Amino acid sequence: MLLNISYNRPEIKEKINKEVGTPFTLMERIKLKGTGSPKLQITSTSIEIHNLLILDINTNICNIELRPKGIIVMFRSLLETYALIIPYYKLNLYKGKSEEYSVYKDHYFIKVKADSPAIHKFMLKILDYRADNALPQIEDIR
Repeated sequence: MLLNISYNRPEIKEKINKEVGTPFTLMERIKLKGTGSPKLQITSTSIEIHNLLILDINTNICNIELRPKGIIVMFRSLLETYALIIPYYKLNLYKGKSEEYSVYKDHYFIKVKADSPAIHKFMLKILDYRADNALPQIEDIR
């Protein structure tokens, strides 16, 4: 779900919280050693996101927020803030090139440059959190 989150609208907030959970508490954020990514430079996107990003001439950057049931990828275009809401069960995270990660949800995708160890560490944090908090699979039941 791609949403404009520039304005404080309770119905949008409720949709986001229903999809990926409420933000972590302060203590949970401290235990996780942070829930936000550093700035990520966008290298490629799906057509819907690309159409938003080409409206201005600024550098295309985004950041990712970790939530209990998913992630939120946020980026800006023309003084508006947009968010791609991705629950864990729809999240596909790939490392194609050595310095590029791809975040997929259905027909949306964003590819980001990973040129620092902090970015690699954050992507591993997403995968580890998803694995540790996933619902039990049929293989897990004995």
